[in-house]
Amino acid sequence: MTTTQIYSGPLSMFGAKVQIAAYEKGITFELTMVPFTTDDAYEPKHPEVLRVNPVKQQVPVLVDEEVALFDSTQIFEYLEDRYPQPALWPEGIADRARARQLEQKSDEVFFPNVIKLFGLQDAMQSAPAVAACAGCARFYEEMEGLLATREYLAGPYSFADIAFYMAHVFADRKGAGMTEATPRLVAWRERVGARPAVRTVVDPMMRFLASQGRGVPAFLQR
Repeated sequence: MTTTQIYSGPLSMFGAKVQIAAYEKGITFELTMVPFTTDDAYEPKHPEVLRVNPVKQQVPVLVDEEVALFDSTQIFEYLEDRYPQPALWPEGIADRARARQLEQKSDEVFFPNVIKLFGLQDAMQSAPAVAACAGCARFYEEMEGLLATREYLAGPYSFADIAFYMAHVFADRKGAGMTEATPRLVAWRERVGARPAVRTVVDPMMRFLASQGRGVPAFLQR
């Protein structure tokens, strides 16, 4: 009997991170997509989401027997402890610390630029939009440098790759995609995007976007 439940949303970047991680771990779980409204909000709030995350009232939420968690990074850590194989953090203490830092930077350094672009889609030539796109480009250059000696951001495939891949999907949607200036990063995107767990989550999200008349990133239209 399935005891693990994940609450996400059809356009929840952070929920997608958790779903991908669960599929990579081979976890059997029940997925609940909370109600979605066309202004990128989730209404009405699901009662289980309100119970577990009463202040922010946001997905993702994971409920696994007596454990109830919100926040994608905290859920990553729980999944790694609960289901250690296959590992999604590197083995060494220092390597794990660097990977965790990359995951955090994806959420807290890169993605805030993307959030700014959500409200600037009709003003992409404005100074704030140009600055946000430049912030994304600088981050792409930093990740390009990491990939000079490795296939994935932290060495082995990890939560850091899941986090940044999904953040980039939303950046591309909002006008801050990768360019030929970062060829190693583009190749990394192809490797991550070809993984079955990623496809299982991203393909339905792109179909949802298309059904709503919203743009789908060019690299995901194939």
